[in-house]
Amino acid sequence: MDDFVKFPKSLYAGISQYVPDMDSDIRNTFHPTKNKSLEFADIQAFVAYKEGKTVGRIAGIINHKANNIWKKQTVRFSMIEFIDDIEVTKALITAVEEWGKNHGMTSIQGPMGITDFDKEGMLIEDFDMSGSFLEYWNPPYYKEHLEKLQFQKEADWLQIRFQVPEIVPAKYARVARLSKEMFDLKIVTKTKKEVYKGYGQKIFDLLNQAYAPLFGFSPFSPEQTQDFLKKYLPLLNMKMVTLIENGKNELVCVAITVADFSEGLKKSNGKVFPKGWYHLLKAIKWKTGDKAELMLIAVRPDMQGLGINALVFDHLIPIYNKIGIKWCETGPQLENNIKELTQWKPLSPSIVKRRRCWEKKINT
Repeated sequence: MDDFVKFPKSLYAGISQYVPDMDSDIRNTFHPTKNKSLEFADIQAFVAYKEGKTVGRIAGIINHKANNIWKKQTVRFSMIEFIDDIEVTKALITAVEEWGKNHGMTSIQGPMGITDFDKEGMLIEDFDMSGSFLEYWNPPYYKEHLEKLQFQKEADWLQIRFQVPEIVPAKYARVARLSKEMFDLKIVTKTKKEVYKGYGQKIFDLLNQAYAPLFGFSPFSPEQTQDFLKKYLPLLNMKMVTLIENGKNELVCVAITVADFSEGLKKSNGKVFPKGWYHLLKAIKWKTGDKAELMLIAVRPDMQGLGINALVFDHLIPIYNKIGIKWCETGPQLENNIKELTQWKPLSPSIVKRRRCWEKKINT
């Protein structure tokens, strides 16, 4: 496991685009008492060695809940990293295929994690752009290797970049006003304590409703909810979280954004001690950059397409300007999620960082 955790740091030494994970996060992924997702998923780590050196790593995942929902027998691969040697890549993929086949799986896909909060998708464009704590960065040869191994496209995600305007675009302001009046909507403010003590379950119930149709999604359990609240809540500035309720005090929309702390992760090199805590605390608590990461936006299905997203931007843009956020980047969004992608038009967005989930049948 030490080699599994450390390998990307040596592989990407000196590459500025790479943003390391926290070592503890990777280790906890495999720990049943620290990862409640393992109550319905199996995971197995593999490490490749050549001439006494670590040359690759991969994790195999069987998400039984997702397989049942989507009527598939699929083993996922995740956290894949390898040197530019096709034999190494083939050995890693074969290890996951054999492990999956021994558990009755008939296909392999990835990179996919256990949940939608895990990193997913292999970068296939815009390799010169910096990564972030939300996403994988990988070199161009990764795509070439997967194609040589006969993988096919299963799904593509896109990311959106935009400059924060000094004033809310007129279309957003108009639609936001109308949606508030027509549907009796209001922005609500919650403290981290309120979120942790109960409101967080409302948020995850909404995510389960809104994301149910999306590729590969499986609903979050109450135990997972508590896991994620413990992990992510300390990272949030609640001013950058938008919560929208209707007149019945029902949560109908949540948007979670965070100030980018990639530089803090780079300086910490994925370690809290001895000095990593300072760089992380500085990046999270005393924002030093001008970029925001848009982690997610979820709207209750019966309220989608009614202008609620405009209310999110109408609320967030003044806040971004006040705290010095100059530009934003979304997390990966499915290329066929037209509603999600078209909502950014008034901001003159750029589409960047196409990333892919690959798939192929396992040879029997």
